[in-house]
Amino acid sequence: MTLQILEADRRWESWMVAAQAGDRAAYETLLQDCIPFIKMVARRQGVSFDRIDDVVQDTLVTVHRARQTYDPSRSFSAWLRTIAQRRAIDGLRRYNRRQSREIYAPLAYENHADTGGDPRESTDRSDRIGLLSRAVTTLPARQLEAVQHLALSGLSLVEAATATGRTMGALKVSFHRALKTLRSELVGEE
Repeated sequence: MTLQILEADRRWESWMVAAQAGDRAAYETLLQDCIPFIKMVARRQGVSFDRIDDVVQDTLVTVHRARQTYDPSRSFSAWLRTIAQRRAIDGLRRYNRRQSREIYAPLAYENHADTGGDPRESTDRSDRIGLLSRAVTTLPARQLEAVQHLALSGLSLVEAATATGRTMGALKVSFHRALKTLRSELVGEE
């Protein structure tokens, strides 16, 4: 180990012991001071520049979760290096799995046919919906109320009767009359 790493290791060991005893300031200082070391380990593992911060974050989270497992009689930098190497390898694996499934091709959609169907069908459908909407608005009030609650809102007969204050039988009759009226109007339109 280099002299700098040995000096850092002594500092980190003392801060970690203090952190394990509950010293929050020592713990925060330790985590801040370890970041350059973690970045160095990640770079040596082959992590690209744009993903190093992810490895740093994963490593710090792991250190936080495993801080009570650190043995003060052993080297802190070796313990931290092992964690950082494993998080770097995990990050590389995660990236490679994602790369094998995903393709970055922002203009690829232009090379594929539109599966939305025939534009005429879409236009015809929207025309039919507009025609039906206009026909529904011409219904008498009680029939319109039945259609709104039973067909458009999707309420059950019991729920619609409760909401309107009408009997289920009256709602059924109004609904069936509305359907008959709509059927005759729409067949006449076509």
